[in-house]
Amino acid sequence: MVLEAGLAGVAKQAEQLRLDGNYYFSKDRYGAAIDAYTEAITLCPNVPIYWTNRALCHLKRNDWTKVEADCRKAIQLDHDSVKGHYLLGLTLLQRNEYAEGIKELEKALNLGRGAKPKGYIVEDIWQELARAKYLLWEQESSKRSWELQSLKEACEAALEEKHVLDISIKEGFLDEASSTHLKQMEALRQVFRKAAEDDTPAEVSISIC
Repeated sequence: MVLEAGLAGVAKQAEQLRLDGNYYFSKDRYGAAIDAYTEAITLCPNVPIYWTNRALCHLKRNDWTKVEADCRKAIQLDHDSVKGHYLLGLTLLQRNEYAEGIKELEKALNLGRGAKPKGYIVEDIWQELARAKYLLWEQESSKRSWELQSLKEACEAALEEKHVLDISIKEGFLDEASSTHLKQMEALRQVFRKAAEDDTPAEVSISIC
């Protein structure tokens, strides 16, 4: 009984520290809030919300390394931590790790829909997920554009070499060789223009339930 009473007292003290942290956070006193949440964690390290609250403070200070560490701890304690997955997703996006960030945001969105389908956080997650999917497309598109341009230049160079060879072989048929070369170059450019046009962003398919 004495032990249980002692544990209850510790839990109550930790909860008061969380409330103190929330107050400091509302006043933009993020350092004080971090101190309060850290004390709560020291007393009760297995409460996920203390970790996610502190992670949010670190986010406000752009300390992304600490955001990630606290979020991963929160998720370790509670695999269904909506805020844990959400804030971890934002951290990964900050590092341009869009694919992994999208996975975390999708987890957060699915968990958030189950808890409070019309809650504000679901809308926030949805917006960040839509942004992340566009950023991923943009990142991959830039890579594809560079590869496409490199391939186009290589093909054009090959055609130029072929044209020079044709001229040396077909003496007396220069007009024909030039005409063929121009047609081949135009056909090649049309192929690459079509490839570039086809590389457009798909509409993000996310719905709110």
